[in-house]
Amino acid sequence: MPYMAINLGGVALGVGIILAFLMRWVMKEKKRLGALVPFVLSLAYGMLAALAALGSVSALGSVTWVALWAGNVAGYTALVWGVGGEAPDVTRAQQMPLTPGGYVIVFLLTIVLLGLLKWGPHQSKSKILFGCLAGILVALSGTVAGVAAVPLGSGANLAGTAFTGVFG
Repeated sequence: MPYMAINLGGVALGVGIILAFLMRWVMKEKKRLGALVPFVLSLAYGMLAALAALGSVSALGSVTWVALWAGNVAGYTALVWGVGGEAPDVTRAQQMPLTPGGYVIVFLLTIVLLGLLKWGPHQSKSKILFGCLAGILVALSGTVAGVAAVPLGSGANLAGTAFTGVFG
């Protein structure tokens, strides 16, 4: 699997997606909490997917890497060629590893996400896809979004420990 790194442009694009959906939530969806839930949950899933895919050769790893690569290219282009800035590497020095049980939780959440995309309401599909993309783009950064990936990874590992304790 290719090296998974994020540049400042990719992070900026991820944060931009988050800001756009927050603006939509305030202006169009009138701050209804239920309208924000699909985006927030898919944002968290995107972060977990980035943690799970880091350095792994898998279907999820391939999809995550392509999303990360595309976001890096789009963000780099917007920052460097769009506004004349720079886009240095901002990848966290050390990532939160998932345990085998944590990978089970990511697998189960992937099934739920695919089910929501297949059978969920039409209006939430873009929220889910863009939320996943934003989560992938911000999860590997070394800032607050990267720090948020640590409790998500720890939570998945803890839930995975409970899962393997019941079924293992």
